[in-house]
Amino acid sequence: MPRPVPGLLVAAEQHLRIGSPAAMADAVTRSHLDDGRCVGWYGPPAPGWRVAVDAERADAPVPPALARRFGTADFWARWTRAECWCKLADVSVAAWWRRHGLGAPADGSAIWRTLRMADLVITVGFAPTPTPAPTA
Repeated sequence: MPRPVPGLLVAAEQHLRIGSPAAMADAVTRSHLDDGRCVGWYGPPAPGWRVAVDAERADAPVPPALARRFGTADFWARWTRAECWCKLADVSVAAWWRRHGLGAPADGSAIWRTLRMADLVITVGFAPTPTPAPTA
């Protein structure tokens, strides 16, 4: 399947907005932050692709239990990527951890970009829309 979304990822800053949850209500997809802000994706449609976004405060302390399990190096970048994959794959974080840790999916079907914007670490990810299973 062709990958029409790399240009969207390159220009991700143009398609992301930060504000209140109410201000981001019309976003294609959103991520809520622990300080009450919300990050919304306002990119154009990418037919055949799903999009997810996850954001965290770059200076937020890493919870001790997660630091012990995954380390602190580049933690929020790895965390936001894993959260995007969970959203795109529609699986829980716990299920994702068992299979991938904070790593990316091995099948290579998803593409992403992790960036810093203001005081945030944000990952935007795209995955092909699943093909419906044939009905009998």
